[in-house]
Amino acid sequence: MSLRTLPPCPSSPNCVSTQATDEGHAIAPLRYKKPRAEAKEALKAVIATLPRVKLIEEDESYLHYEFTSLLLRFVDDVEFLFDDDAHIIQFRSASRTGYGDLGVNRKRMEELRALVERKL
Repeated sequence: MSLRTLPPCPSSPNCVSTQATDEGHAIAPLRYKKPRAEAKEALKAVIATLPRVKLIEEDESYLHYEFTSLLLRFVDDVEFLFDDDAHIIQFRSASRTGYGDLGVNRKRMEELRALVERKL
């Protein structure tokens, strides 16, 4: 298993993380019932259908994507960390630049949850 951890969110409101404890940044993790490899492939398949997304790094229990906005080409980093013991996927979605994100990171992750939930 990977010994990776997800970085904490900064104090700015342009990040959500399943590992954050404050209300502004906290978001529930994804749960999976399939074996990790199958759940990971299901998540990757759903993400592959989304526009302007690039897989940056992958290992056995980790995925790192870049999501680029359409108009201003802002890049958000989205990381996933699979926890086999708890059968959850921890994640973090954060803007690289700026202070606020108008809720884009939270909205993206909740939309992704809706798309992938039944496939995990």
